[in-house]
Amino acid sequence: MDKLKRFFTPTAFKVGLIATLLSLIIYGLGIPFINAMELKAFDFHFLYRGKVEPGNEVVIVAIDQKSIDNLGRWPWPRTRIAELIEKLNGGGAKVIAFDMIFSEPDDSLGLGAIKGLKKRLKDKGRGVTSEIDAAEKMADSDARLASVLKNSPSVILGYFFFTSMEEIRHTEKQAPYLIPSRYTSVRYLEKGAPMPDMLTAVGVEENIRIISDAAQDFGYFNIIPDVDGTVRWVPLAVKYNNDFYPHLSIEAVRKYLDSPPLLLNVAGYGVDSIQIGNRTLPVDERGRLLINYRGPHKTFPHYSFSDVLNGAVPADAFKNRIVLIGATAIGIYDMRVTPFSGTFPGVEIHANVIDNILKGDFVNRPDWIVVFDVLAILLLGISLSTGIPKMHAVYAMMFTVALVALYILLNNYFFYYWNIWLTTVYPVIAIVFVSSCVITYQFMTEERKKKQIKEAFSHYVAPSLINEILKDPDKLVLGGEERRLTVLFSDIRGFTTISEKLKPQALVKLMNDYLTPMTEIVLKNGGTVDKYMGDAIMAFWGAPIWQEDHSIRACRAALDMLKKLAELQVELEKAGLPRIDIGIGLSTGMVTVGNMGSNTRFDYTVMGDTVNLGSRLEGMNKEYGTHAIVPKYTYEDVKNEFVLRPLDLIKVKGKAIPIKIYELMGDKSEMEKLRGIVEGFEAGLSYYWEKKWDMAEESFNNVLKLRQDDGPSKVFLSRIKELRKTELPPDWDGVFVMTKK
Repeated sequence: MDKLKRFFTPTAFKVGLIATLLSLIIYGLGIPFINAMELKAFDFHFLYRGKVEPGNEVVIVAIDQKSIDNLGRWPWPRTRIAELIEKLNGGGAKVIAFDMIFSEPDDSLGLGAIKGLKKRLKDKGRGVTSEIDAAEKMADSDARLASVLKNSPSVILGYFFFTSMEEIRHTEKQAPYLIPSRYTSVRYLEKGAPMPDMLTAVGVEENIRIISDAAQDFGYFNIIPDVDGTVRWVPLAVKYNNDFYPHLSIEAVRKYLDSPPLLLNVAGYGVDSIQIGNRTLPVDERGRLLINYRGPHKTFPHYSFSDVLNGAVPADAFKNRIVLIGATAIGIYDMRVTPFSGTFPGVEIHANVIDNILKGDFVNRPDWIVVFDVLAILLLGISLSTGIPKMHAVYAMMFTVALVALYILLNNYFFYYWNIWLTTVYPVIAIVFVSSCVITYQFMTEERKKKQIKEAFSHYVAPSLINEILKDPDKLVLGGEERRLTVLFSDIRGFTTISEKLKPQALVKLMNDYLTPMTEIVLKNGGTVDKYMGDAIMAFWGAPIWQEDHSIRACRAALDMLKKLAELQVELEKAGLPRIDIGIGLSTGMVTVGNMGSNTRFDYTVMGDTVNLGSRLEGMNKEYGTHAIVPKYTYEDVKNEFVLRPLDLIKVKGKAIPIKIYELMGDKSEMEKLRGIVEGFEAGLSYYWEKKWDMAEESFNNVLKLRQDDGPSKVFLSRIKELRKTELPPDWDGVFVMTKK
């Protein structure tokens, strides 16, 4: 019974395992929305990879906007097409492939009108002049194109198939001229293999008879987009009337390679592969090739149709190349959606396919992809179910994000270097789903435990410390750790005198009005308030949460406190209350930080010489007439962020080694305003240490001209006055010895 109970008792691992199994079920269902996301993830591979330089075998002659502007509205007379073919033949083009169809007779030169006139003359018994015969011949642009095609074995004409009855606009016609462009043979790799389930045509849109009879080779230019409208595959074979026909791109490659046989290999599961001579194309079971796009529009060389006719292209632009002729002008509506663009010319898709076949760098969707997907989901799910329960929730989320990023990067790596398309979305969904379920379960169960601890300790320790205890229960033990951090002490000047003048209620209100905003400033800057000592505040940065910039945060808090003090002084003056002033001491260095006290009562605090120095520097403000003093250790950390001036070289009571101290004056943005004071005082201090009393006095007096109440300058002028009367020892080093704590 106990074993059965334990079996059904939920744990983080069991929750993760169930989430993994659900992820596998989601994968098996093949949800259309997720499948669409997978297609978009495939597109991202191309955007991440960027442009890849294609080979130099393919160029495009574009029916672009420039050509339309120069030659007039499309379609043009077919005499221009004939002229283009002659230009390309003259330029040495090896293959000329048309991504267009000549399905209607061309009457753009008035052939119909001339024929009508000729018929009327004959009906009236009148003779037909040689001029009319010549005009008829000149106007017959289809005959002109056919004549050129008969002498151009390099040309491949395009056509397209209807794949549904809804597409057929007129009566289907048989196309005997397609016979030369069938697949040379179909080889069944398995005995009794059925006819493959592939793109099947129900009709064909032909070129007109005079043109088709003049050509030798043909290729259909159908492009079938995915469900989201993006073209990622191209069908290299179409079944029509129990025969198989090749795509324009594969027919262009065949002709370019001097016409090796086209072989369609069929297995029981569908099309196994397509061969051109000794080249094998890795198509899917429907005979589709996954396109390895080279880049955005115009990745392949483009030449304007009108430029070719005008001879405005390089002499060797077409020599021994495959020339594709098609529309790129948006108004002709041969634009497709691809991973790189929403307006991508169809002719350039053919160029990509041709380049893929010639280079052989196909994108592969492996046959073992289903096995990979199942194993990936299982292994990732089980690993997360095992590992996450051992992590803190924050680290678990970070680990999940890192794992997703790593998987996507590895996925991109396989695509970029190996041209392998691995599934992205389903494994990522599994990672996120399993992690979310396990983390949520942990949060719900651990939150109950944390609530119990919080209720037990809320009456005894500060909320900030409770949070640290909840993160790490080991902090409940006495003791501490060595850590470099920054402490801050602030104290109200002359507080005893102020308290004697005020009634208790007024004094309490004054302290509340002062301590509340000062505490908020400490917390806003990420500090920890250690304790209040009457009118004094002790705070530190760098613990319990480590802060790399602890000294900068502490200095910024000190400056904010001084700004707030100026506002409070105005309010107190309006209320008729005594004016208050404060001194701040900061110190950076190694301290012991942790729980200090007894086994029954303790505080989270800091101890050490660094703490003592900060307290003493706070008191030194009275000596120099300053508001904020830092030692050299803090100065070295913050000198690039704030304006500081050297203040003195002092020897703290109980210490033999002197230390240099600085006044924290303002933010770096205030440097221009304070530059004269800082540089003048620094010069005076240098002369002082060199016992050049006259020059030192002059420098300090110059500072007083800029700031009449500059306390440090007054202090040193007073010292110089006394030192002039004193006979100093030869080894005098200018160190000021503190006699007070």
